[in-house]
Amino acid sequence: MNTTALDLELIRRAPKVLLHEHLDGGLRPETVQELARETGYGELPEGCETDSEALSDWFFRGASRGSLPQYLEGFRHTIALMQSAAALERIAYELMEDMAADGVVYAEVRFAPHFHTHAELGLEGVMTAVLQGLRRGAEEWGVGYGLIVCAMRNESPELSEKLVELAVSFRNRGCVGFDLAGEEAGHPAKDHVRAFQFAQRANFSITIHAGESFGPDSIWQALQFCGAHRIGHGTRLIEDIVIYDNKVIQVGGLAQYVLDHRIPLELCLSSNVHTGATPSLEEHPFPYFLSSGYRVTLNTDNRLMSRTTMSDEYAIANKHFGCSLNELELLSLNAMKSAFASYGERCRFIYNRIKPGFATLREELGLEPGGGEYIRPH
Repeated sequence: MNTTALDLELIRRAPKVLLHEHLDGGLRPETVQELARETGYGELPEGCETDSEALSDWFFRGASRGSLPQYLEGFRHTIALMQSAAALERIAYELMEDMAADGVVYAEVRFAPHFHTHAELGLEGVMTAVLQGLRRGAEEWGVGYGLIVCAMRNESPELSEKLVELAVSFRNRGCVGFDLAGEEAGHPAKDHVRAFQFAQRANFSITIHAGESFGPDSIWQALQFCGAHRIGHGTRLIEDIVIYDNKVIQVGGLAQYVLDHRIPLELCLSSNVHTGATPSLEEHPFPYFLSSGYRVTLNTDNRLMSRTTMSDEYAIANKHFGCSLNELELLSLNAMKSAFASYGERCRFIYNRIKPGFATLREELGLEPGGGEYIRPH
């Protein structure tokens, strides 16, 4: 196994695919400050109104306390500033610009549209503004995109049904999937089953946050009650696997099902530590999942709160877990194969962007040609 540490700039040039990023968790600190000034929002933390580094530090400190509810506290500021069409379009456009600068060739971004209807906009206006920003960014920066609508576990099933109908109505305008987010404990996914049945009947793609703040039962419900095609996070699937003295003793039925059916796991290394989904980076199950052949993808979750980028996440995989360039390519291929884009679009990105991009990097490093599609032995 090649465990050579790769230069961050080289990693940034590697063609990456992002499947799990929240629109309201990825604002630039400077944009937060500018929108606060424009709207007269006066609730930013003291001393952070003009110092973007201080504001970035404040979001990061608040998010990295090992608790999902505490991690989510900072969102009240970003959401408060995302209540106009101009702000939403700007933030979506800047996300695409940031993706291009970070070497991301395709990105799926998710958000809860009803959080942004507290001023001038209705649900359709919110969707239209975000998609306009994504579309404009795609045209300028050449990054593929898809929008995912989130319902919230702690809100009513009736609202979830309304949101999935909204998502499906925008399917030909850039909306590619439906999600359920929020605190898992005490808010089972099966309470929202009617919304997911609607998505299934509409042949619509489904991803569900599960196995982040609750254990394997949450993942099981997402799959077997709600028909999830991907699992958001899924970190705690490791609790269905018995490992003793670095040897696998038993693989539970759920973990085997996820492996056998190629259910993609949207892992987020930095965020999973910050929210307490895993106690530490050292205990993250990512290397086990990768070496065992699970459909692993790496993601940012919330770039502002976790102060990360896709290049940072790939760098962690390289430097902390010993992933070679070929394995980073495998992560990109896994993600593109798992994207909610059409089959033809997925193939175009794989064969026109991802494989040629990694081949160029291997050539620069003097490495043997390789495909990246293999399972690393235990």
